[in-house]
Amino acid sequence: MFDWLFYWLPENISTYGAKIDGIMKMIWVIVFSWFVVVELVLFYFIFRYRAKEGGRASFQPGHGKAVLWILIPAALVLACDLAIDVRQNPVWDEIKINMPKPEEADQEIEINAQQFAWNFVMPGRDGSLKTADDIKVMGTLTLPVGAKVIFYLTSQDVIHSFWVPVLRLKQDAVPGRRITGWFQATKEGTYIIGCAELCGSGHGVMKAKLRILSPHDYEEWLEKESPETAEETAWKVEVPHE
Repeated sequence: MFDWLFYWLPENISTYGAKIDGIMKMIWVIVFSWFVVVELVLFYFIFRYRAKEGGRASFQPGHGKAVLWILIPAALVLACDLAIDVRQNPVWDEIKINMPKPEEADQEIEINAQQFAWNFVMPGRDGSLKTADDIKVMGTLTLPVGAKVIFYLTSQDVIHSFWVPVLRLKQDAVPGRRITGWFQATKEGTYIIGCAELCGSGHGVMKAKLRILSPHDYEEWLEKESPETAEETAWKVEVPHE
């Protein structure tokens, strides 16, 4: 109904992105509606009870029916909050609680944040991480369209935040922790990855690219980039699983 109001939202290419957008739109409509109602009431009171010749101010005690001016709006706000909770809880469960298990995923990747770059480890031709043909790059994450991807996110210095607007994905990277998440991209293209946590003087330039390729193009890229052998990256630090 109100979709035309949200033309400014980034493109969505995530399987669960539409559900997140739905929650955002619901919150926006609720807040905007309250804003309009409150402003209308405010201006009504301004003109209805403005200063008049012969008019006198009076004190209204805060008991009896006057309490309804507090209780009714409070009950309505609570009802709005509960409605948002009902809408968001299944989405939270899908994204954070009931995320795919490693054996259910099409691919697993490692993401490591550092001042001021994103490092990625992707499986090579054998499809498994931590093997000799892992592809280790800085600045570009390449994946096939439609793949259900589990990522393991770490940081080697300060708190960062892995932010991919088109995936409706934002997850903090915390030193000493290995955080698991997932996504599934539905459209080919090249998209921006940013950092959404102030992490130092180079925060504004801490960007990377997400490349989503067709299955055919991805296989060609994999054949080209997957090494026969590979050395361990200097930045990779093993941390306990959560």
